[in-house]
Amino acid sequence: MYGADSARFYEAQHTARGKDYRAEAEVVAGEVLRRRPDASSVLDVACGTGGHLAAFGELIGPTEGVDLSEPMLEIARRDHPDVPLHLGDMRDFDLGRIFSAVTCLFASIGYVNGVGELRATLSCLARHTEPGGVVAVEPWWFPETYVDRWVSSDVVRWDGTTVARVAHTVRDGDASRMEVHYLEATPDAGVRHLTEVHRAMLFTREQYEEAFRLAGLEPEYVPKVMSGRGLFVGVRAGRPAQER
Repeated sequence: MYGADSARFYEAQHTARGKDYRAEAEVVAGEVLRRRPDASSVLDVACGTGGHLAAFGELIGPTEGVDLSEPMLEIARRDHPDVPLHLGDMRDFDLGRIFSAVTCLFASIGYVNGVGELRATLSCLARHTEPGGVVAVEPWWFPETYVDRWVSSDVVRWDGTTVARVAHTVRDGDASRMEVHYLEATPDAGVRHLTEVHRAMLFTREQYEEAFRLAGLEPEYVPKVMSGRGLFVGVRAGRPAQER
């Protein structure tokens, strides 16, 4: 889970590098509206610092967010004061209401621990989706598309701070293990070092699709979008209320 420093570095890296949240939201909204043209609300699960929230609000309708990290939500609340944001675990949260579309992006689904938790998460997302509504999940890499021993690096300047990031990712059984090192430099505090380890499951396409179906969602995989990882889109069984 992201702490306060991690949340700041996350925001700095993706903001300064120009991550195009709007373009990603347009891809997801397009897939949602293709299957549910009258979609009118969105729940963004594992919303992080809220980069997709405003775009979903414009493209589909009223939007809410859920995340496990309070520091992430603090940044999202600062930037989106009118959006309802909830602290919760994507495996078992309960808001007591349903939405036209439920999304889980930026490969956050990879942070679950094993197939059982993958299925629990898809069931939880489905419970928050209207009959005939849409669940959209961006996966982490599949075993055959994952590149072992990957190294990445960035240096960004943002809000008076310079942050250098280097990361090394290796195969760890049925998952990937990414070790990330940050150096933060500010005029007053000098240089600080922070290390994180992220373990993300390398589920197969078939494991994702089975989890969707067990949750009552009929899945379709959309390849190449979302940084090349693709997007799973599932429609919940049943008819929308207005069609009954």
